[in-house]
Amino acid sequence: MILRITVAIAGLAVVALGILLIPLPGPGWFIVIGGLAIWAIEFTWAKKLLNFTRRNVRAWTSWIARQPWPLRLVVGAVGLVFVAFVVWASVKVSLDIDLIKETRDFFGW
Repeated sequence: MILRITVAIAGLAVVALGILLIPLPGPGWFIVIGGLAIWAIEFTWAKKLLNFTRRNVRAWTSWIARQPWPLRLVVGAVGLVFVAFVVWASVKVSLDIDLIKETRDFFGW
């Protein structure tokens, strides 16, 4: 029982940290998956979710690898725009700073 409680608390802490880091550039999702792996030590539902995640990440990676480079470039650009939007929105909501406006002011645009 002590192991189960320890795993639950450790997994929760790692998942919570990962969720906090998702909007920032860095390994937020990787940390969430690490927390899920901790939970999978003791919880069947977490093991199933972890296997589902691994299977889909592998399928996505394999599919992307088979695509022509222009499509990979488009997918990468869309991903970059998405991450930029998440960073902008995070800074705007949490710090009330509009990075686009600040950049325009800085360069005099």
